Amino acid sequence: MSLRFLRFLTAGESHGRALVAVLEGIPANLPLTHEDINKELERRQRGYGRGGRMKIEKDRVSILSGVRFSRTLGSPIALLIQNRDWENWAEKMSTEGERPPSAVPFTRPRPGHADLAGGIKFNQRDLRNVLERSSARETAARVAVGAVCKRFLEELGVRIGSFVVSVGSLELDELSDKSYFADERKLLELHERAERSELRIPFPERDGEFKALVDEAKQRGESLGGVFEVFAVGVPPGLGSHTQWDRRIDARLAHAMMSIQAIKGVEVGIGFEGARRFGSEVHDEIGWDEDRGFFRFSNNLGGTEGGITNGMPIVLRVAMKPIPTLTKPLRSVDINTKEEVRAGKERTDVLAVPAASVVGEAMMAIILADAFLEKLGGDFMEEVKERLRSYLEHVRGF
Repeated sequence: MSLRFLRFLTAGESHGRALVAVLEGIPANLPLTHEDINKELERRQRGYGRGGRMKIEKDRVSILSGVRFSRTLGSPIALLIQNRDWENWAEKMSTEGERPPSAVPFTRPRPGHADLAGGIKFNQRDLRNVLERSSARETAARVAVGAVCKRFLEELGVRIGSFVVSVGSLELDELSDKSYFADERKLLELHERAERSELRIPFPERDGEFKALVDEAKQRGESLGGVFEVFAVGVPPGLGSHTQWDRRIDARLAHAMMSIQAIKGVEVGIGFEGARRFGSEVHDEIGWDEDRGFFRFSNNLGGTEGGITNGMPIVLRVAMKPIPTLTKPLRSVDINTKEEVRAGKERTDVLAVPAASVVGEAMMAIILADAFLEKLGGDFMEEVKERLRSYLEHVRGF
């Protein structure tokens, strides 16, 4: 995606040999280890409702370049995540030779997936040539990139977290009062509690009823979507800009969330609820005291005003549709015979919202790291930190 000071690309297919990511723009002298990345990869693989693929893959990263003796060099960071399932697909996904008989073309597109649209766009009669790259397996590479950006942000006092707020029609009424949007400690507490839940809900004592819904969906051959919240605390005012449409920080964050597979909606702060209220019930009143300087009494706008961070926690609510692969497939059409068929099946999850929330954290980290570098510049961490210290003095003295 388009960034200003960072650049990253991912490559690789779901059942290919490996996933690869290259991240450029991280300053030198950032402490970084394999474990910083592996712990995020492990978090992505958790969650009740995941499919058989998670029993095969145990994602571990290899840092190929850009780091020496656990410190970044300022040069591009190359990351490699091997696909363990490759050994089962080496013949069918070979990069050389002729197509073997085992590589049966995938010709029954799944409603809701990129299969048919991608096949038409790239003129592919075997839709596996589309679905392998459009698979959410690609997000493992993004989580690896996001883990590096998280380490960068941690050095600047920023923490990012997330938690699931609904699965299908089952919602957490405990979170209906959005006053916690303005409370950094409460947001962090909700995140920590979600880490103890198999559903990543911040009330693990309710796991049982959520699991029951997932089990019901599995028995019916269905899949489920849901909603998660992702937040950042410790973000100073002044990231992003009102001066052009593509510099607005909320727009950049929404773009990042919508780039995640199966995401269909993003709210900043109270989002659509704000459209149903009077202005006096939405806009966050401003206060000032000697300890905090300027602050807001509430955080309905999710930490941004006019496309600029305002110093309050950044809070996004993100909606994920149900996964397209169903064990009881929907109607489709074979792209060769044009006959009505049932859609093709792949190994799949019933629910991936808990994993998507971890991917959401990664994408928020990437955008905020880029915005910090846009604001502060700097080629090495000591320089970046000094510039942040100077800027925060300006903020406190304004």
